[in-house]
Amino acid sequence: MVALSARGRMVAAGGRLQRRKRQRIDWILWGVPLGLTFVAGILIASTQREAEYAEWYQHWITAAVGMALALLLARVPLQRLQSLQWPIYGLTVASLIAVRVIGTSALGAQSWINIGGFYVQPSEFAKVAAILLLAWVLARYPVERPVDLVRPAAVIGLPWVLVFIQPDLGTSLVFAAVLLTMLFWAGMPLAWVVLLLSPLATAILSGTLPWALAGWIPLMGWVAWRSLPWKQLALSVVLAVQGIFALATPWLWSHGLKPHQRDRLVMFLDPSKDPLGGGYHLLQSKVGIGSGGLWGTGLMNGMLTKLRFIPEQHTDFIFSAVGEETGFIGSTLMVLAYALLCHRLLQIASRARTDVESLVVVGVGAMLMFQVVVNIFMTIGLGPITGIPLPWVSYGRSAMLVNFISLGLCASVARRGRETQRWW
Repeated sequence: MVALSARGRMVAAGGRLQRRKRQRIDWILWGVPLGLTFVAGILIASTQREAEYAEWYQHWITAAVGMALALLLARVPLQRLQSLQWPIYGLTVASLIAVRVIGTSALGAQSWINIGGFYVQPSEFAKVAAILLLAWVLARYPVERPVDLVRPAAVIGLPWVLVFIQPDLGTSLVFAAVLLTMLFWAGMPLAWVVLLLSPLATAILSGTLPWALAGWIPLMGWVAWRSLPWKQLALSVVLAVQGIFALATPWLWSHGLKPHQRDRLVMFLDPSKDPLGGGYHLLQSKVGIGSGGLWGTGLMNGMLTKLRFIPEQHTDFIFSAVGEETGFIGSTLMVLAYALLCHRLLQIASRARTDVESLVVVGVGAMLMFQVVVNIFMTIGLGPITGIPLPWVSYGRSAMLVNFISLGLCASVARRGRETQRWW
């Protein structure tokens, strides 16, 4: 009887141990990306039903490799990567320079390097390298004065310029979103974030509603006067910058952007102006999403997807296949899945043990969620077409690997964060 009781206690203890192990699995952090990847493989296969090639299975193969890397990184404390931050950053910058020399062009941009038959996109890996180094810089040198912005701006500015001149406008916007989000999380006042964004708003207004500048520029001057030190100097600099952007935007629009970039930025306002050219993608995307109705046509049953009405649908316009084949319900569930993942990343960041770890997670979250918002907006006609992929859903090997590498970094922070319970 005693032996039986001892054996029962051992079994019970083993069960409790197994339950604790299961509780350590972060179902949201791992489950959402894996679920999205699984569904994406089916959607990509649907877009290629009438094609002479099939790449959907490569989506899952790349995801498997990425998952292995993520699990490996999840077991490595971020402190061990600190000594590698500068070499990683330098390597990615060197690869971006190499793109200009030996890169391969496609779809109007020279963004890929052919390595043994595999096309690698260095700009994707540069995002993670910039996040790692920027987190360390912001943790060591907090932004307490305007001059403190020089270091983080330099970290992001170099890869941003190299990506922008490829030209890859979409990815360059991701760098800007990551910088502003990490600056705000690091404690920079919200008014400073507004001032940093204000030149973009000034450029947009100068090209669309120039009369509104009469109120916008003085407003930014007032914000600078209230929030910045050395008020007279700050006011002069802010007004000068606003004036430069207001005057230079027309010239930059005509000479600084490629024709296809200009078309992408304005065609979403009225794609019917060029239904067979610049507006074709957007018009067909909206038709496909609308045809899905409430419940969709079912996976592998979308007619517009089957007949390949939308070029490159398996990459940047994969959300149109989501809308057609899963309908409003499926599209909403996908958006909610991304929102749930964003909430989980914010939890991990708020419970991180160090500022560096917290900033890394916030940077990854900003990178992913900015891409989600921009991609979905451009497929439904609420934003310009910028060529940004949908994380874990759009086909793209470099982007998939980077997404899982980022996931592994966040999992590493979560494993060592100030929490022991699971979050569903």
